Amino acid sequence: MKPRKLVTLALGIGLALGLTACGSSEKTVDKERANRPVKGALIGVTMPTRSSERWIHDGDNVKKRLEGLGYKVDLQYAEDDIPTQANQIDNQITKGARLLIVAPIDGTALTTQLQKAADQDIPVISYDRLILNSPNVDYYATFDNYQVGVQQATSLLVGLGLKKADGSEGAEKGPFNVELFAGSADDNNATYFYNGAMDTLKPYIDKGALVVKSGQTEFDTMATLRWEAARAQRRMEDLITRHYRDGAKVDGVLSPFDGMSIGILSALKSNGYGTGSQPYPVVTGQDAEVASVKSIIAGEQYSTIFKDTRELAEVTVKMADAVLKGEKPPVNNTKDYDNGEKVVPSNLLQPVIVTKENYEKVLVDSGYYTAGELQ
Repeated sequence: MKPRKLVTLALGIGLALGLTACGSSEKTVDKERANRPVKGALIGVTMPTRSSERWIHDGDNVKKRLEGLGYKVDLQYAEDDIPTQANQIDNQITKGARLLIVAPIDGTALTTQLQKAADQDIPVISYDRLILNSPNVDYYATFDNYQVGVQQATSLLVGLGLKKADGSEGAEKGPFNVELFAGSADDNNATYFYNGAMDTLKPYIDKGALVVKSGQTEFDTMATLRWEAARAQRRMEDLITRHYRDGAKVDGVLSPFDGMSIGILSALKSNGYGTGSQPYPVVTGQDAEVASVKSIIAGEQYSTIFKDTRELAEVTVKMADAVLKGEKPPVNNTKDYDNGEKVVPSNLLQPVIVTKENYEKVLVDSGYYTAGELQ
């Protein structure tokens, strides 16, 4: 019995030592990973498309700031093709990216890639659009998207004269005929824009100051896949054909994106709007794209929402730098952005309404555009 006990004891000690050694090795590896130098580390950045100039600004600003801190950057655009974006992220992981910054095309379509990143301890920052249904999103950098919707609706009300710019009630009482557009259903931001806008407009709809002749006020009926101008143009043409052939006119259009606004204005122009006898309705927008700012200056589009991509890039890069250095990144919201798996710590920036009255101060004086670019 004694020899067997001694053998058992020896095996137990050996097993314990083996487990201890394994645990020590894992801790050493974790420590080495945490202490790896970040200078020269590769960061993967994926943007949805080059078809919208705002994403070009976003990509360029993030890349420039990261490289200014000594990081290497793999910047990719997926041209609104979901499999392409998934492949780009796979490739960035394979190349050894230490951190990923992702502006998703479809917020629900990247769970496999994010799991691969998590398996290799690669942090992920969701950029402007929230990645959904994955626990493997570490931080979110964006603008206050609900407030964007509020501002779009507010600018519509101000343009119609129902409100004043200072927030007080305007002289006009209505009723005004308006039609409402929403963004792409696969973009989480679109629902925040919609909720902010509808919460602002609903009291005016309820009391009859605003009339949606089409009756289309639900998100699903207003949504515009991929935010495409052509889809918005076709829907606006259909709305006019179906609901405005009785002599009624469109007084206002809630548009959540400048690209869509251009399509909406094209549909209106082809139906006789934009003349002295029938001016354009009050049409809103978002992103302060050059074509739309020029349209605002020309008295066509009424407003846009400016989201300074320089500020968003700066905040995102600060987040990335802090994470890679093992520091706490800057966040100012830890309760509102639930992606279906977790509440993602976020940093929210403030948007600004731009009209013909203030575009020079907001866009030119700040250096975002030169006066020549808007001529």
